[in-house]
Amino acid sequence: MDWDLYESGPEEANRTVLLLPGGLMAAGSYAEVMAQPALKNLRLIAATLPGHCGTAPPADITTENYARLVGELAKDRGCDVLVGFSMGATVVLEMVASGVFAGPVVLLGISMSSKDEPAFFRAIMRLGSVLGALPSAALLSMTGMMLKSVPLPPERKAELAADFRRNKPQVMRHLLREYERYLSRHAKPATRLCDAGTPTWVAHAEKGDGGLTDDERRTLESCTHATVITIPGTSYLLLNEKPEQIADIIVAAVAAA
Repeated sequence: MDWDLYESGPEEANRTVLLLPGGLMAAGSYAEVMAQPALKNLRLIAATLPGHCGTAPPADITTENYARLVGELAKDRGCDVLVGFSMGATVVLEMVASGVFAGPVVLLGISMSSKDEPAFFRAIMRLGSVLGALPSAALLSMTGMMLKSVPLPPERKAELAADFRRNKPQVMRHLLREYERYLSRHAKPATRLCDAGTPTWVAHAEKGDGGLTDDERRTLESCTHATVITIPGTSYLLLNEKPEQIADIIVAAVAAA
Protein backbone atom coordinates (compact mmCIF):
# COMPACT_ATOMS: atom_id res chain seq x y z
CA MET A 1 0.00 0.00 0.00
CA ASP A 2 1.37 3.41 -1.02
CA TRP A 3 0.50 5.62 1.97
CA ASP A 4 0.19 9.41 1.98
CA LEU A 5 1.92 10.28 5.27
CA TYR A 6 2.55 13.44 7.27
CA GLU A 7 5.24 12.98 9.93
CA SER A 8 6.86 14.92 12.75
CA GLY A 9 8.94 14.40 15.88
CA PRO A 10 12.26 12.67 16.53
CA GLU A 11 12.75 9.37 14.71
CA GLU A 12 14.47 7.97 17.80
CA ALA A 13 11.49 8.78 20.06
CA ASN A 14 10.52 6.17 22.64
CA ARG A 15 6.88 6.24 21.54
CA THR A 16 5.25 6.45 18.12
CA VAL A 17 1.65 7.51 17.56
CA LEU A 18 -0.30 6.79 14.38
CA LEU A 19 -3.04 9.29 13.56
CA LEU A 20 -5.93 8.66 11.15
CA PRO A 21 -7.90 11.67 9.89
CA GLY A 22 -11.61 11.71 9.21
CA GLY A 23 -13.30 10.75 5.99
CA LEU A 24 -12.46 12.97 3.00
CA MET A 25 -9.60 14.53 5.02
CA ALA A 26 -5.85 14.35 4.46
CA ALA A 27 -3.05 13.43 6.84
CA GLY A 28 -2.14 17.12 7.05
CA SER A 29 -5.39 17.84 8.88
CA TYR A 30 -3.47 16.85 12.04
CA ALA A 31 -0.99 19.72 11.60
CA GLU A 32 -2.39 21.77 14.50
CA VAL A 33 -2.34 18.77 16.84
CA MET A 34 1.14 17.69 15.81
CA ALA A 35 2.49 21.19 16.47
CA GLN A 36 1.47 21.13 20.14
CA PRO A 37 4.47 21.40 22.53
CA ALA A 38 3.10 18.58 24.72
CA LEU A 39 3.80 16.14 21.85
CA LYS A 40 7.25 17.35 20.85
CA ASN A 41 9.05 14.24 22.14
CA LEU A 42 6.79 11.79 20.30
CA ARG A 43 7.13 10.38 16.81
CA LEU A 44 3.85 11.30 15.11
CA ILE A 45 2.69 9.73 11.85
CA ALA A 46 -0.57 10.83 10.24
CA ALA A 47 -1.88 8.73 7.35
CA THR A 48 -4.56 9.61 4.81
CA LEU A 49 -7.04 6.75 4.47
CA PRO A 50 -6.57 5.31 0.96
CA GLY A 51 -9.30 6.49 -1.38
CA HIS A 52 -9.72 9.80 0.43
CA CYS A 53 -8.46 13.19 -0.82
CA GLY A 54 -7.77 11.84 -4.28
CA THR A 55 -5.59 8.92 -3.19
CA ALA A 56 -6.11 5.52 -4.79
CA PRO A 57 -8.72 3.38 -2.99
CA PRO A 58 -8.00 -0.26 -2.16
CA ALA A 59 -9.94 -2.93 -4.03
CA ASP A 60 -11.73 -3.77 -0.78
CA ILE A 61 -13.09 -0.61 0.85
CA THR A 62 -14.81 -2.23 3.82
CA THR A 63 -13.92 -0.91 7.25
CA GLU A 64 -12.64 -4.36 8.12
CA ASN A 65 -10.09 -4.19 5.32
CA TYR A 66 -9.07 -0.66 6.26
CA ALA A 67 -8.44 -2.01 9.77
CA ARG A 68 -6.20 -4.71 8.33
CA LEU A 69 -4.27 -2.25 6.13
CA VAL A 70 -3.75 0.25 8.94
CA GLY A 71 -2.73 -2.60 11.20
CA GLU A 72 0.05 -3.48 8.78
CA LEU A 73 1.20 0.15 8.71
CA ALA A 74 1.12 0.40 12.51
CA LYS A 75 3.17 -2.76 12.84
CA ASP A 76 5.65 -1.68 10.18
CA ARG A 77 6.23 1.69 11.85
CA GLY A 78 6.24 0.34 15.41
CA CYS A 79 3.28 2.40 16.59
CA ASP A 80 2.38 2.28 20.29
CA VAL A 81 -0.83 4.35 20.24
CA LEU A 82 -3.56 4.91 17.65
CA VAL A 83 -5.61 8.08 17.26
CA GLY A 84 -8.57 8.37 14.90
CA PHE A 85 -11.00 11.14 14.05
CA SER A 86 -14.54 10.48 12.76
CA MET A 87 -14.31 7.80 10.05
CA GLY A 88 -10.68 7.23 11.02
CA ALA A 89 -11.82 6.57 14.58
CA THR A 90 -14.28 3.97 13.30
CA VAL A 91 -11.38 2.18 11.61
CA VAL A 92 -9.47 2.26 14.91
CA LEU A 93 -12.51 0.82 16.72
CA GLU A 94 -12.55 -2.10 14.30
CA MET A 95 -8.81 -2.63 14.74
CA VAL A 96 -9.23 -2.91 18.50
CA ALA A 97 -12.42 -4.98 18.43
CA SER A 98 -11.01 -7.45 15.89
CA GLY A 99 -7.68 -7.81 17.70
CA VAL A 100 -5.56 -6.15 15.00
CA PHE A 101 -4.20 -3.66 17.54
CA ALA A 102 -3.96 -4.01 21.33
CA GLY A 103 -2.43 -0.74 22.48
CA PRO A 104 -4.12 2.41 23.83
CA VAL A 105 -6.42 4.24 21.41
CA VAL A 106 -8.01 7.68 21.17
CA LEU A 107 -11.33 7.95 19.32
CA LEU A 108 -12.26 11.52 18.41
CA GLY A 109 -15.71 12.44 17.15
CA ILE A 110 -16.47 8.78 16.49
CA SER A 111 -19.74 7.35 15.22
CA MET A 112 -20.26 3.82 16.45
CA SER A 113 -23.68 3.40 14.87
CA SER A 114 -25.73 5.17 12.21
CA LYS A 115 -27.76 6.93 14.93
CA ASP A 116 -24.60 8.80 15.94
CA GLU A 117 -24.38 10.52 12.55
CA PRO A 118 -26.28 13.78 11.85
CA ALA A 119 -29.56 13.29 9.98
CA PHE A 120 -28.37 15.21 6.93
CA PHE A 121 -25.33 12.94 6.60
CA ARG A 122 -27.46 9.81 6.81
CA ALA A 123 -29.69 11.25 4.10
CA ILE A 124 -26.74 11.89 1.81
CA MET A 125 -25.51 8.33 2.25
CA ARG A 126 -28.96 6.93 1.41
CA LEU A 127 -29.47 9.20 -1.60
CA GLY A 128 -26.18 8.03 -3.07
CA SER A 129 -27.75 4.67 -3.92
CA VAL A 130 -30.39 6.48 -5.99
CA LEU A 131 -28.73 9.60 -7.34
CA GLY A 132 -25.20 8.31 -7.81
CA ALA A 133 -22.39 10.77 -7.14
CA LEU A 134 -24.58 13.90 -6.91
CA PRO A 135 -25.14 13.74 -3.12
CA SER A 136 -21.40 13.27 -2.58
CA ALA A 137 -20.70 16.33 -4.71
CA ALA A 138 -23.22 18.26 -2.61
CA LEU A 139 -21.44 17.11 0.55
CA LEU A 140 -18.16 18.51 -0.78
CA SER A 141 -19.87 21.86 -1.32
CA MET A 142 -21.12 21.77 2.26
CA THR A 143 -17.60 21.28 3.61
CA GLY A 144 -16.62 24.59 2.05
CA MET A 145 -19.48 26.30 3.83
CA MET A 146 -18.55 24.61 7.12
CA LEU A 147 -14.96 25.86 6.91
CA LYS A 148 -16.18 29.46 6.83
CA SER A 149 -17.21 29.18 10.49
CA VAL A 150 -14.00 27.47 11.64
CA PRO A 151 -11.71 29.88 13.57
CA LEU A 152 -8.56 29.36 11.52
CA PRO A 153 -6.37 31.72 9.47
CA PRO A 154 -7.57 32.19 5.88
CA GLU A 155 -4.53 30.42 4.43
CA ARG A 156 -5.14 27.37 6.60
CA LYS A 157 -8.80 27.26 5.62
CA ALA A 158 -7.69 27.37 1.99
CA GLU A 159 -5.38 24.36 2.57
CA LEU A 160 -8.16 22.32 4.15
CA ALA A 161 -10.62 23.31 1.42
CA ALA A 162 -8.12 22.20 -1.22
CA ASP A 163 -7.82 18.82 0.52
CA PHE A 164 -11.59 18.36 0.46
CA ARG A 165 -11.75 19.28 -3.23
CA ARG A 166 -9.32 16.51 -4.12
CA ASN A 167 -12.00 13.95 -3.28
CA LYS A 168 -13.73 12.36 -6.24
CA PRO A 169 -17.54 12.23 -5.83
CA GLN A 170 -17.84 8.84 -7.54
CA VAL A 171 -15.28 7.33 -5.18
CA MET A 172 -16.88 9.09 -2.22
CA ARG A 173 -20.21 7.50 -3.04
CA HIS A 174 -18.80 4.00 -2.61
CA LEU A 175 -16.74 4.90 0.48
CA LEU A 176 -19.74 6.43 2.24
CA ARG A 177 -21.97 3.50 1.32
CA GLU A 178 -19.54 0.99 2.85
CA TYR A 179 -19.13 3.19 5.90
CA GLU A 180 -22.91 3.27 6.39
CA ARG A 181 -23.07 -0.50 6.10
CA TYR A 182 -20.40 -0.90 8.76
CA LEU A 183 -22.27 1.37 11.19
CA SER A 184 -25.19 -1.06 11.00
CA ARG A 185 -23.08 -4.22 11.20
CA HIS A 186 -22.86 -4.64 14.98
CA ALA A 187 -25.78 -4.39 17.38
CA LYS A 188 -23.66 -3.36 20.40
CA PRO A 189 -20.52 -1.57 19.11
CA ALA A 190 -19.70 0.06 22.45
CA THR A 191 -19.87 -3.31 24.21
CA ARG A 192 -17.66 -4.79 21.50
CA LEU A 193 -15.13 -2.01 22.09
CA CYS A 194 -15.19 -2.45 25.85
CA ASP A 195 -14.82 -6.21 25.60
CA ALA A 196 -11.53 -5.73 23.75
CA GLY A 197 -9.94 -4.65 27.04
CA THR A 198 -7.87 -1.87 25.47
CA PRO A 199 -7.25 1.49 27.23
CA THR A 200 -9.57 3.81 25.33
CA TRP A 201 -10.32 7.52 25.28
CA VAL A 202 -13.51 8.64 23.51
CA ALA A 203 -13.91 12.38 22.97
CA HIS A 204 -16.61 14.51 21.34
CA ALA A 205 -17.29 18.21 21.27
CA GLU A 206 -20.31 19.33 23.26
CA LYS A 207 -21.99 20.10 19.93
CA GLY A 208 -21.21 19.73 16.26
CA ASP A 209 -19.30 16.50 15.66
CA GLY A 210 -22.02 13.94 16.29
CA GLY A 211 -22.11 11.99 19.51
CA LEU A 212 -23.06 8.74 21.19
CA THR A 213 -26.43 7.17 21.81
CA ASP A 214 -27.48 7.03 25.46
CA ASP A 215 -26.85 3.28 25.51
CA GLU A 216 -23.37 3.66 23.99
CA ARG A 217 -22.47 6.37 26.49
CA ARG A 218 -23.67 4.32 29.48
CA THR A 219 -21.70 1.31 28.26
CA LEU A 220 -18.48 3.26 27.85
CA GLU A 221 -18.85 5.18 31.10
CA SER A 222 -19.21 1.88 32.97
CA CYS A 223 -16.21 0.36 31.15
CA THR A 224 -13.25 0.34 33.55
CA HIS A 225 -10.61 1.00 30.89
CA ALA A 226 -12.54 3.63 28.88
CA THR A 227 -12.57 7.37 29.47
CA VAL A 228 -15.37 9.45 27.94
CA ILE A 229 -14.58 13.14 27.44
CA THR A 230 -16.86 15.98 26.37
CA ILE A 231 -14.95 18.99 25.04
CA PRO A 232 -16.90 22.21 25.76
CA GLY A 233 -18.29 24.24 22.90
CA THR A 234 -19.22 23.56 19.30
CA SER A 235 -16.71 21.99 16.93
CA TYR A 236 -17.00 20.29 13.56
CA LEU A 237 -13.25 19.84 13.14
CA LEU A 238 -11.80 18.93 16.53
CA LEU A 239 -8.32 18.41 15.12
CA ASN A 240 -8.08 21.97 13.89
CA GLU A 241 -10.21 23.80 16.46
CA LYS A 242 -9.23 22.03 19.71
CA PRO A 243 -5.64 20.84 19.18
CA GLU A 244 -4.43 21.57 22.72
CA GLN A 245 -7.18 19.47 24.29
CA ILE A 246 -6.55 16.66 21.80
CA ALA A 247 -2.83 16.73 22.57
CA ASP A 248 -3.54 16.35 26.28
CA ILE A 249 -5.66 13.26 25.59
CA ILE A 250 -2.89 11.77 23.44
CA VAL A 251 -0.39 12.35 26.25
CA ALA A 252 -2.65 10.39 28.60
CA ALA A 253 -2.91 7.53 26.11
CA VAL A 254 0.85 7.42 25.59
CA ALA A 255 1.34 7.19 29.36
CA ALA A 256 -0.77 4.02 29.31
CA ALA A 257 1.26 2.41 26.50
